[in-house]
Amino acid sequence: MTFASFKDRDAIENEMTWAERDVPATLYRQLSKTAAAYPNRPAVSFQLLSGPTDKSETLSWTELLSKTVQAANMFRKLGIGENDVVAYVLPNSNETILTLLGGAIAGIVNPINPLLEPEQIAAILRETEAKVVVTLKAFPKTDVPQKVAEACRHAPKVQTVLEVDLNRYLTPPKSWIVPLIRPKNPGGHHADVLNFNAELKKQNTTLDFSDSDGDRVAAYFHTGGTTGMPKVVQHKYSGMMYNGWIGNTVLFTEKDTMICPLPLFHVMATQALLMSAIVSGSHVVFPTPQGYRGEGVMVNFWKLCERWKVTYMITVPTAVAALMQRPVDADISSVQFAISGSAPMPMELFRRFEEACGLTICEGYGMTEATCLVSINPPDGEKKVGSVGMPFPYTDVKILTIRDGQVAECGVDEIGEICVSNPGVFPGNTYTEAAKNEDLYHYDVYLRTGDLGRLDADGYLWITGRAKDLIIRGGHNIDPADIEDALLAHPAVAVAGAIGQPDAHAGELPCAYVELVAGASVTEQELLEHCKVHVHERAAVPKHMTIMPELPKTAVGKVFKPDLRKNAITRVFNAALDEAGSPARVIRVVDDKKRGLVAQVEMHGAAHDDVGLVLGAFANQWEEAA
Repeated sequence: MTFASFKDRDAIENEMTWAERDVPATLYRQLSKTAAAYPNRPAVSFQLLSGPTDKSETLSWTELLSKTVQAANMFRKLGIGENDVVAYVLPNSNETILTLLGGAIAGIVNPINPLLEPEQIAAILRETEAKVVVTLKAFPKTDVPQKVAEACRHAPKVQTVLEVDLNRYLTPPKSWIVPLIRPKNPGGHHADVLNFNAELKKQNTTLDFSDSDGDRVAAYFHTGGTTGMPKVVQHKYSGMMYNGWIGNTVLFTEKDTMICPLPLFHVMATQALLMSAIVSGSHVVFPTPQGYRGEGVMVNFWKLCERWKVTYMITVPTAVAALMQRPVDADISSVQFAISGSAPMPMELFRRFEEACGLTICEGYGMTEATCLVSINPPDGEKKVGSVGMPFPYTDVKILTIRDGQVAECGVDEIGEICVSNPGVFPGNTYTEAAKNEDLYHYDVYLRTGDLGRLDADGYLWITGRAKDLIIRGGHNIDPADIEDALLAHPAVAVAGAIGQPDAHAGELPCAYVELVAGASVTEQELLEHCKVHVHERAAVPKHMTIMPELPKTAVGKVFKPDLRKNAITRVFNAALDEAGSPARVIRVVDDKKRGLVAQVEMHGAAHDDVGLVLGAFANQWEEAA
């Protein structure tokens, strides 16, 4: 179907309601349907190393179905029913895909970010009451097995740990060397430890149990988790199938190949792209366990596009910024479009990319709480640079605000909260914890995203900021995107993040953190002067600038602003203590569930009341370090 305009979108919706669409009710039925249609076409490919000629493994749709069924049978034999949880703490690999799909068919699958610390992993395992955990066997240059072993010690419901050995993806002599230098396999927990692939091979390639009768919760995805207080989101088959149907209807066909260096614990890689492939029959390539973070991926990225004859590259703004520091050194004529998500694309970065690659970026928008997909700039239609495009078919986006105590819809170009209703939203049950669903919806169906945005006269969606990211200076709201866009227009700046730093008088003052283009040279003072010219609102000009070797980022490339806020609190509080002549020092900032960011202070002989006089002037709380 064509998806180039709102006329096309309306035509799709007018054909029939979403409920009338002939969409398989379960993941197993959809995967079986695709395998029957395209049995020998490539489904997924993975390569451990990033070189354009390094060993890879490709599964056809027939093979993916058979191995997924084996995984589902394996999980059922380990006690996983439809309401039980299989968690995985894995980097990307074909085993990760089998765990995702097999876990969702047997029970509820729970992907967990392997970059988290043991405390956070354990918190998620306890929250979801996971019975089975799939993770890595001890392997050089990774601490994932060690972290998971520690987490399992604090997750009493875990009964079985299945280990994936990445050594099978290597060729001699590296495959000979790994067993000689492999770290000792961690243990010390109560769960049984089994070999994932050995157990998989024992299973039948036809389903040993009856598939689900229809729609149900099939996945748990966590948001955050880096503070030890994750929110767990529930995804139903219907939301997963909606994402796949959208990809097949408006983007991909069985002839497409996507390169996806994004992590398989995140909804963009799993619910948007992999599900789109499962419905359309397209081919997805996952280079290296760490994706864009993998050794050599940025250096070899264009060569990998040439190797796999990629038609769609999937990316995020921070990855584009890194790619723009390297030449296009391969034949990328097969690439038709780049699809970018996770954060709005700065105008200057968009321009640099198009000039360097001759490719168009289609920006999109999605979120974990909506299963994923919400909108996109249509590949075949008008692309408004800086917007996140048109809402997908069957997705209703409203910009809502509170006026006189009542919910009200914003007018054209009026900024309010982006609220979404579509088949991926699970009203009333978005989070596993009931209390977190309170005040999460308007009119009982529109998910409050927490993102600020506007709809223009043509119906295109523009994200203007994150509600919680607003810098509030003396009651005046400042959009951090205005500061970040100005900084990204400077040729030396690759990545920028603006936040509000604590201020005793204004509450918050804008400050900024930047990561420079490799080899570039600029001072913090020069960047502050640049902002005075290019940040058009005087109140938004940063009062402090920090150049960092690398900004903290999430696994999908977003600037991780909680770390920047912690840095700013530490810096401002310690400066205030210095000015007061106090020996006390902030040694860390922690995220408390009820109090927010709290500074922990080592007293070094200072009196508690004296420190309180200094730090009590700020909104953020403090406490003596234990």
